[in-house]
Amino acid sequence: MDDTSIIELYWKRDEQAIAETEKKYGKLCYRIAENILKQKEDSEECVNDAFMKAWNSIPPDRPTYFSAYLCQIVKRLALSKLRYNSASKRQHDNVLSYEELSDIVSNKQTPEDTRIMAELSNAISDFLMREKKINRMMFIRRYWYYDSIEIISNEFKINSKTVGSILFRMRRRLKKYLKKEGFDL
Repeated sequence: MDDTSIIELYWKRDEQAIAETEKKYGKLCYRIAENILKQKEDSEECVNDAFMKAWNSIPPDRPTYFSAYLCQIVKRLALSKLRYNSASKRQHDNVLSYEELSDIVSNKQTPEDTRIMAELSNAISDFLMREKKINRMMFIRRYWYYDSIEIISNEFKINSKTVGSILFRMRRRLKKYLKKEGFDL
């Protein structure tokens, strides 16, 4: 079933929407949640909560890119759960992935920052489009899907230290690019 049809099911309040969402995007959502949380039970809870949040937000939302919309919900819920778990002195490796970019991009969520965040998102996209395809793919795998350096290393058949160096240099270039574009970092 295509995304438009799934969204129509949500708009009709047909519970089949959740089943179709699970069928089409369940594995992707679980992968993102597990990459962040590293615990099966927490990941399952996070994905179920994401499906419920999608149910409650569509309508009124009508996402253009349903997969990105859903992944964003999963990521936010998983990061929230990770912060909760970390506050309980349980530290995870992927806190590092999240924190690697935190000194470049702050996590502003207030309504007045919506325009700035949209501009920042566009600037990051522009920056990534200027990078080599393999570097861009590694960056997205690390900071969107929260894959570990080891997983990226195995996927691209590159030494993990090389992957780490590439990502470090990209973060440095990104920071320089964003400053040039007028972002106060």
